[in-house]
Amino acid sequence: MGKPTGFMEYDRKTARAIAPAERIRHFNEFHIPLTKGQQKLQGARCMNCGVPFCQAGVDIMGLTSGCPLHNLVPEWNDLIYTENWEEAYSRLIKTNNFPEFTARVCPALCEAACTCGHYGDAVSVKENELGIIENAYEAGYAKARPPRVRTGKSVAVIGSGPAGLAAADQLNKRGHTVTVYERDDRPGGLMMYGIPNMKLEKTVIDRKIRIMEEEGVLFQLGVNAGSDVKAAKLLKEYDAVLLACGAKTPRDIKVPGRDAKGIYFAVEYLSATTKSLLNSGLKDKQYISAKGKKVIIIGGGDTGNDCVGTALRHGAASVLQIEMMPKPPIVRTEENAWPQWPKVLKTDYGQEEAIAVFGHDPRVYETTVKEFLKDKNGNVTAVKTVKLEQKKDEKTGRMVMEEVPGSEGKLDADLVLIAAGFLGAEKYVADAFSVALNERMNVATDAGTYATNVKKVFVAGDMHRGQSLVVWAIREGLEAAREIDESLLGYSGLAVQ
Repeated sequence: MGKPTGFMEYDRKTARAIAPAERIRHFNEFHIPLTKGQQKLQGARCMNCGVPFCQAGVDIMGLTSGCPLHNLVPEWNDLIYTENWEEAYSRLIKTNNFPEFTARVCPALCEAACTCGHYGDAVSVKENELGIIENAYEAGYAKARPPRVRTGKSVAVIGSGPAGLAAADQLNKRGHTVTVYERDDRPGGLMMYGIPNMKLEKTVIDRKIRIMEEEGVLFQLGVNAGSDVKAAKLLKEYDAVLLACGAKTPRDIKVPGRDAKGIYFAVEYLSATTKSLLNSGLKDKQYISAKGKKVIIIGGGDTGNDCVGTALRHGAASVLQIEMMPKPPIVRTEENAWPQWPKVLKTDYGQEEAIAVFGHDPRVYETTVKEFLKDKNGNVTAVKTVKLEQKKDEKTGRMVMEEVPGSEGKLDADLVLIAAGFLGAEKYVADAFSVALNERMNVATDAGTYATNVKKVFVAGDMHRGQSLVVWAIREGLEAAREIDESLLGYSGLAVQ
């Protein structure tokens, strides 16, 4: 513990965000990082608790509390305070292969469980994580370290999202020869094309991919495994295959008028924008533009927020975000005590920007879609809605959302984006490898394992657990790598905290 009284002497400080009116003019990251001196003081705020909930990663009331990677948060906060930056990096990468990703896109489960946050403000853990990894790149010690010995075993990883990359990184470090197959033209999975550039600049992914290539990981891009290259061929050529293709089947809104033109899934909207941005700076016009349009986004989660931010950068005339659930409370309720994940109102960057541009929060709560209206040419013109209210189901005791009679309304729309989540793995991949699916349409395995019903075939990430966070995908990739390693050699030298 660097300074026992630090949490009483120093206030929480985080990176300053560029003003919404300025940042919506571009697609670049928009936070100005803390200086080393400021991060030192933030490290001093860490209390080195006897029970560090920040790194627990345990399930409480159905939600994760603390970091699923069990990052050694108190250790590297102390090392920042004592200005041992290289040692802080060494401690950070013991548990997290990709802090440059999580420090940008993770919702900071660690901070939500921080003891300082019980009665005051949590330690700026995410800020310090970013400071450690970016300093490591600048100082030159976040560099390639190829394995000295190869095992003679080979593994094919299908999918280059965080789960696939984490597994590939671990297995390569172990000395296995790893080839990653990615159907898109760039590696990164949803981190590349699903998460907008302003949240995670793609040069950050490219930088890490170059290091992995220098360490010996092979990337086959534009190859749809199971289609372009048959599953049987992969199983014959490799000693093990890991499926890490994500949960990419989007949940649809099946109401009258769904066939109207101008209705898209959020992931195709976001992906098209990022691809066009990277290929031409949007000059090729190969994206779904919201410029001058009245945009309705169905879904109140992170993906919906990303659609809000992207539509504003396109120059949308208006943006509304429809959310089925009630508006969350501003502060924790008694039923949602620390260190549970706080189920409170979160106003993210896209909503902040919409408030700045239009003068009001874009979210419309307790509302669902009844019908899409269209003109004579089949273009969407409006969304018919109905209000919902939360009631207790007398049979099950669960709270359910029911329609409010006579509460129908209409919202004008030129562009509708469906951000209602995902339903599971894409079936063609599961069929190609003959792996069984469970009732949630994820690839089935025994509890706590990653081996599928097909010999030599393993699964990890969203394809295994369903739609989740990047940090959970990394965790799954690490655990799957250890299981694959053990299957290949009879034991594993890969540690997972």
